[in-house]
Amino acid sequence: MNRKLFSLLAAAGGLALVVTACSEEGGQQAEGGGDVETPEMTIAMITHEVEGDTFWDIVRAGAEDAAAKSDITLDYASNPEAGEQATLIRNAVDRDVDGIAVTLAKPDALQGAIDAANEAGIPVVGLNSGIDHWEEAGLLEYFGTDETLAGKAFGDRLNEVDAQKALCVIQEQGHVALEERCSSLEESFDGDSETLYVDGSSMPDVSSGITAKLQEDEAIDYVVTLGAPFAMTAIDAVDDAGSDASVATFDTNSDLVSALQNGEVEWAVDQQPYLQGYLAVDGLWLYNTNGNISGGGEEPVLTGPEFIDEDNIDEVAEYAEEGTR
Repeated sequence: MNRKLFSLLAAAGGLALVVTACSEEGGQQAEGGGDVETPEMTIAMITHEVEGDTFWDIVRAGAEDAAAKSDITLDYASNPEAGEQATLIRNAVDRDVDGIAVTLAKPDALQGAIDAANEAGIPVVGLNSGIDHWEEAGLLEYFGTDETLAGKAFGDRLNEVDAQKALCVIQEQGHVALEERCSSLEESFDGDSETLYVDGSSMPDVSSGITAKLQEDEAIDYVVTLGAPFAMTAIDAVDDAGSDASVATFDTNSDLVSALQNGEVEWAVDQQPYLQGYLAVDGLWLYNTNGNISGGGEEPVLTGPEFIDEDNIDEVAEYAEEGTR
């Protein structure tokens, strides 16, 4: 099987200096000061970020760079609770922003707020989560990875290394993208697969949950995590349990680079979060200034997946150090 599943989209160049400051709702604001005259515009990005998850730092970096490039004021806010995320969307509608970029981890809970944005004439795009729901939710565009394809490819990769039993660790129960990763992995994996739910906001809970499961079931030979910080915790949990299980993961961050280089993590599936943030903001700018809709409003814009392992980790390491991979 070819390990590289998609040719990755090229990141846009010529990024201007980003100036950030705190904004309301616990978010951040980015303003650009380029020489090209562009209409003043405010875009809200509202995600289900869990505090401490470095994945979202990369998403935000892409969004801020896109905002700086086009003289956009970016209001970033987040809350892992779907009801609170919906409130943040409604607050953005009340502020009459020029566009909203939102993650659909739990789409049903956000539908009313998205409807309010559409009724107010505010364009809404999706990113990162909700690839199977964005059209019916009434979003203009979607930027992210195909979680079904990524999960099946992960299962195929487990088959390649002759894995026998995988423990798929979900850090947020009910999150549609995470659930799809584990279910799709199970579909293509020839061995046994079991799902473990942990509280992703508490790394001690993640560690103790994995450790206990490994001590309970010595047949587990692969721990599959769905985020880079959880992979790093899984490494320690495997040691604590006295297990011989290997660790592989979805998503990357700068800490994971050394773990991939020294073999502590077998591989990672990259969905290019920087690109998701960048394209979501840029997509709204293009729509507001030129009426463009990426994918024609019918197809998602894919940012992955791609396998990263010891064979190609050095190619992305320099970007990971800059916080963009």
